[in-house]
Amino acid sequence: MMEFKGKGVCSAIAIGHARVIKKQAPSVQKREIIDTEGEILRYLRAKDKATRALRDIHARALVEVGEANAQIFEIHLMMLDDEDYTDSVFSIIRNQKVNAEWAISVTCSNFAELMSTMNDSYMRERASDIRDISSRLISCLTGEGGAQESGEKCIICADDLTPSETVTLDKKTVLAFLCAHGSSSSHSAILARSMGIPAIIGLGDEFLESVTDGALMLVNGYTGEVVIEPNDEQIKRYEALLADDINKKELLKNLKGKDTITLDGTRISLYANIGGTHDIAEALFCDAEGIGLFRSEFLYLNRDDFPSEDEQFASYKKVLESMGEKRVIIRTLDIGADKQASYFDIPREENPALGFRAIRICLARPELFKTQLRALYRASAFGNLGIMFPMITSIHEVERALDICAEVKYELDTKGIAYSKSVEIGIMIETPASAIISDSLAPLVDFFSVGTNDLTQYTLACDRQNGLLDDFCDTHHEAVLRLIELSAKNAHKSGAWIGICGELASDISLTERFLKMGIDELSVSPSYILKVRDAIRKIDLSK
Repeated sequence: MMEFKGKGVCSAIAIGHARVIKKQAPSVQKREIIDTEGEILRYLRAKDKATRALRDIHARALVEVGEANAQIFEIHLMMLDDEDYTDSVFSIIRNQKVNAEWAISVTCSNFAELMSTMNDSYMRERASDIRDISSRLISCLTGEGGAQESGEKCIICADDLTPSETVTLDKKTVLAFLCAHGSSSSHSAILARSMGIPAIIGLGDEFLESVTDGALMLVNGYTGEVVIEPNDEQIKRYEALLADDINKKELLKNLKGKDTITLDGTRISLYANIGGTHDIAEALFCDAEGIGLFRSEFLYLNRDDFPSEDEQFASYKKVLESMGEKRVIIRTLDIGADKQASYFDIPREENPALGFRAIRICLARPELFKTQLRALYRASAFGNLGIMFPMITSIHEVERALDICAEVKYELDTKGIAYSKSVEIGIMIETPASAIISDSLAPLVDFFSVGTNDLTQYTLACDRQNGLLDDFCDTHHEAVLRLIELSAKNAHKSGAWIGICGELASDISLTERFLKMGIDELSVSPSYILKVRDAIRKIDLSK
């Protein structure tokens, strides 16, 4: 019997037998090539094959984890078409007269090394993506690489899993996945949470050296504990935990249709975060009372040009019509940082997270902003719309955005185009600046929505994508919580309401504190709605 402790990234209990995946990188040998143009053609065929495979994975990801979480595969598709990467491969093949596998391997090594040494979190994250797509290309050329599932129920044990490996896991056979390495904010961890697969990361190299195929394992995704070849007493205890876990999840289903209201009668709005129209059905199925965050930037990704006003209007109209009278909050364009679209022609930045992004792009390019706002206001005639501006840091930004809204409404009035006169306007509180001056911002808007992911990152100066900072990036840090509380106090003082749409909204260990701060709305991934509703219904704010 051996016990290991990692970090749980999806809370659930599992009992099963190990399936150890020790991935072997495709073998690459340097070979001299005479027909370099033929070798380039061979590379292009492999690239086409990799592109088709990624499109299939992206389609599956849309169904499994929604548009927001499927974005990583759009990034991989764009990286396959990156001119610098392709030019490097072509140059090495032609100048060194070597095989495509070797050219890819050298290009991957060079690009990944450059990116991994950068200070910017976005570029460091892209280093692992470069390795992922390079490995895929080499596998397409050699026919090697890639681990296959056995088809039997098992607990996957691996060094780490790439996003594509995670999203293609068969939920019917995979009881859990355990990784020696990885970060709780990695793409794979986020995908695991969305798919509801028990997952633990950071178990260490000794774990992978100790586990063998077929070994009986106990997994506690709540505590991050793993037991290999347990004794009878441990098995009995985990069987009770598993039965209790299944029972709790069945009880949660009984909360469908129930009010989200505390024991003392305080009603809380419980909404869903979605990345596009693909996610509407899941939000409705999970009993969302509205949409607290519709990420409109996904209309702009994985394409070669800006979406037209009519194209955007159709998407916004669909979500508003589908939600009926329920409130739908659509965040305006939040391109930048880790969400890039080449046709925006944004110069490469040393630190995109602190650069030209979100509302800054919209205010610097007002015609782009107006196109989106016209589509939003036109769609408002078909439902209950709220418009939210991201990445606010100053009063001037809000005033300028409101001026542009007024210009758009005047244009629509002049043309006799119908729109709702009761569209709510809100801003995201995701920078310390916006929280600190929330007393001045609140009178300008109808609501605040706290983006806790970025608020934590900017407040603590911790890159949340960097696994080395997991011990330092305290999401419960008092500074972050006080900024949220200050924003809630100032919102209510001016008659505005306030919600939370970041990941902390689904952290039920903080739910009571949030409600005591005066938070009016929580917006979470659809799969967390019933869990959070259960927590809210057990809270008594009168005590």
